Amino acid sequence: MKVKNMAAAGALLLLSAGMYSCKNKSQFSVSGTIKNPGALKAVYLIEADSSGLKIVDSTSLGEGGKFEFKHVALYPNLFKLRVGNTGPQGSEMQGENLYDFIAKNGDDIDFETDNNDKKHEYTIKGSDDSDKIKEFNRISNLYGDKNAKLFAEYQEKSHGERNDSLLKVYMPIFLKNVNESGEAVLKFVNDNKKSLAGFYAATTLDPTKYEAQLIKFADDIRGDFKDNPTVQKFIAQMDKAKPISIGHKAPEFTVNGIDGKQISLADYKGKYVMIDFWASWCQPCRQENPNVVKQYNNFKGKGFNILGVSLDKDKAPWQKAVSDDKLAWAHGSDLNGFEGPTERLYHIEAIPSNFIIDPQGNIVAKNITGADLEAFLNKTFK
Repeated sequence: MKVKNMAAAGALLLLSAGMYSCKNKSQFSVSGTIKNPGALKAVYLIEADSSGLKIVDSTSLGEGGKFEFKHVALYPNLFKLRVGNTGPQGSEMQGENLYDFIAKNGDDIDFETDNNDKKHEYTIKGSDDSDKIKEFNRISNLYGDKNAKLFAEYQEKSHGERNDSLLKVYMPIFLKNVNESGEAVLKFVNDNKKSLAGFYAATTLDPTKYEAQLIKFADDIRGDFKDNPTVQKFIAQMDKAKPISIGHKAPEFTVNGIDGKQISLADYKGKYVMIDFWASWCQPCRQENPNVVKQYNNFKGKGFNILGVSLDKDKAPWQKAVSDDKLAWAHGSDLNGFEGPTERLYHIEAIPSNFIIDPQGNIVAKNITGADLEAFLNKTFK
């Protein structure tokens, strides 16, 4: 009798454990509470994919600001909760807030926030990666707030008008904040390579400035997140960028010169040359041209050359811009915009864009402008 009771008790314990430990592995759930919801009526579940963000579910707030979602995740992924009232066809309306979390099938997630909290803090349990994404958001918001306050101060002092003397004061502070933010995000990325939070943080880095670090990061996570198409798309993009990254041989090309004669990169073998991708219609390019002219005049006697490659499609405005901006170096163009063979070879997706190539044909710098270009040339030709 005693043995039978012990067996029954053991069976009961096993049954009890099963009741509390079994989860639905085919979906995840989010149980949430919005304190002080006020006029808020709805919550939307948003999912990230390789093309952007999309609403995948919605629900009305219940009594006490309660809501719940159950959703099937094809792979561990970034999701957002949009809390607020949405306009026609899902458009955002004033007063809405977004809250990030990472989920996978089998997760039981608890979410809570207070609508009266101006900082929009929230707690989330049931997903370790969600704590990491919150940590990243704190870093992002810290520097975002700094620059927002800086901009507001500049606007107040300049009365909303462009003021070059004030810009000389505020721009270095702004750039310092941007640099510190990038370094803080990069550290977070490197500290969280095994987390999707680290990946999504990496996608916020400036791909021009941090190309080498992002290529390395893509190599480091190559064996992870194989079922996540957004991650795989990023890795493919970095693989595409690698052959034209710093340290690699510059791809050879030939273009038609502005005088009708062909120009080849091989013509500059044994010399320093900057391939400068630009166009007459590109305002940032035209604004940078005086700096490029200045640096060319300062360093051409020391061995610095420039080959301009225009993304114009019409020769007349290209020629006029060369003359107007006094660009006294060789110029060529495929006259086919971003679809030209040289542009495609160098994966040009935005201009101005440049590549500096050393006498051995290696890419030693990319996309440096303004004071950075001058500093690089001073260091190279000291």
